[in-house]
Amino acid sequence: MRKTAFHISKMDCPSEERLVRLKLAETNNIQSLQFDLSERKLLVFHTGSHEEILTALENLNLDTKFVFSEPVDAGPVINIDHQDRSILWKVLIINLFFFALELLAGFIGGSMGLVADSLDMLADSIVYALSLFAVGGNVSRKKKVAAAAGYFQFFLAFIGIAEVVRRYLGHGETPDFYMMIIISLLALLGNASCLYLLQKSESREAHMKASMIFTSNDVIVNLGVILASVLVFLTGSKLPDLTIGAIVFMIVGAGAHKILQLSK
Repeated sequence: MRKTAFHISKMDCPSEERLVRLKLAETNNIQSLQFDLSERKLLVFHTGSHEEILTALENLNLDTKFVFSEPVDAGPVINIDHQDRSILWKVLIINLFFFALELLAGFIGGSMGLVADSLDMLADSIVYALSLFAVGGNVSRKKKVAAAAGYFQFFLAFIGIAEVVRRYLGHGETPDFYMMIIISLLALLGNASCLYLLQKSESREAHMKASMIFTSNDVIVNLGVILASVLVFLTGSKLPDLTIGAIVFMIVGAGAHKILQLSK
């Protein structure tokens, strides 16, 4: 058994971690992986040469550098335990609920910010679902699920951007401030609940750390929608809502692109 370290410069969020996990699932000589997103480091416990692993990582174009490789007695066995699985199911359900709530409220209240945030919730749900689904199972089936999820998310992001452009050109009314502020505050509460659940986990494994990073980023998006709703109220203009909507739609589209890379 060998332990090989890589530095992956562009691996700084859960999407890249999932990309690496599914790519390396094609390599048969790997026992386990340890991620450190904050340091952009990956430890691979494997048999045989590390060259095949390095080639696979380089194909992802995430700027991978080989650091060292050394023999070890045995690598750690890393699995999602029962508690972690339960927590991930809870945050998945919360994200799906707020996806539906924000999407409906966004269309009723005419807010692209809420619609965009709902798709961000959907993107999170896809990542959590892939985290749960990735334990065991056939690699080709995982890739098919990732491809379907990525295309669906990208399609929704494209429709959202098109709607933002249409409204910038003068169509559509100013969004309902009260609907925006109430729903965005509820969504913030939902993400705070997810963050609380994730922090309750005693696990320090990479998949749980990644989920906490992802949810922390969602809180920032929620605050952006709240700020946009306040600016809509103060200015009487729909531009703040359309601006935050466009930004989040682009984030969702970038996430969809990363998910589509998983299927290659």
